[in-house]
Amino acid sequence: MSIIAPGTPVPDFVLKREDGSDFTQDDLRGKTTVLVFYPFAFSPVCTDQLSIYHEALGELAEEGAVMYAVSTDATPSQIAFREKLGVAIEQLSDFEPKGETSKKLGAYFAPAGMTNRALVIVGPDGVVTWSHLADSPGDLPGVNLIFDGLAAASA
Repeated sequence: MSIIAPGTPVPDFVLKREDGSDFTQDDLRGKTTVLVFYPFAFSPVCTDQLSIYHEALGELAEEGAVMYAVSTDATPSQIAFREKLGVAIEQLSDFEPKGETSKKLGAYFAPAGMTNRALVIVGPDGVVTWSHLADSPGDLPGVNLIFDGLAAASA
């Protein structure tokens, strides 16, 4: 399976917010959204990735974009991870049914049963404007890729 292509409307999906409420494709409407898919809370590369991305939140806001982090971890693990790192990136859980949304967006790594490392930018109209799938779950996509994706989407 490949990552969802630019120009594709985001399919129906349901992720869980930290408070247990649903986060759906409708929550993407009206703003530019960066979905950051990462494999596991507390793993070294994921720790580095979210820490680096947290530092860029102000610049993303200036670009009119909001960021969410998505993994197949259960919500309590994600909350503990976010709090330990001290990052403000809201976590969205794709835990149950495991990886269902990640599969729909092409960001699931079936051999290991986890979310792959991927970036998906969705425009205010709910259509994917840019996407990136890392070569492996161990590769950390630099934050510059997100800004390149935002620039490509607005070109």
